[in-house]
Amino acid sequence: MQVWVIWLIAAGILGVGEMHQGGFYLAPFALGAAIAAIVSLLGAGAAVSAVVFVAASAIVFATLRPLARRHRQLPPSIRTGAAALIGRPAIVLERIANDEGVGCVRIGGEVWTARSYDDDEVFDAGERVEVVEIRGATALVMH
Repeated sequence: MQVWVIWLIAAGILGVGEMHQGGFYLAPFALGAAIAAIVSLLGAGAAVSAVVFVAASAIVFATLRPLARRHRQLPPSIRTGAAALIGRPAIVLERIANDEGVGCVRIGGEVWTARSYDDDEVFDAGERVEVVEIRGATALVMH
């Protein structure tokens, strides 16, 4: 059997192994074996094709693996709805006093009922606060 056929079989086995494994570990070696098969088919000896296999696999592994890892990472979770309001600034529209049960803030363009995160803290109209939690339809705020 000729050397290029052995390299081609090795490339096929490594490629199939990569499809079943999915961690992008075998693909660089499959590509290296395919390149070694081409070099061997062009007339290079077994030793030269082995060196080409090692070099090509190392180059492909070093360049494509970091790229593949970057693409496999999940994007940060996107907060939507009421959870997106946490940490946002708000302006007190109506005095916030938990013991009186009153309070209202504007968060972005929306008006929300509000309570102080700290029960003893009172905020007057016009003050800037930060939303720390949303409970139902009420924003809990603090300085």
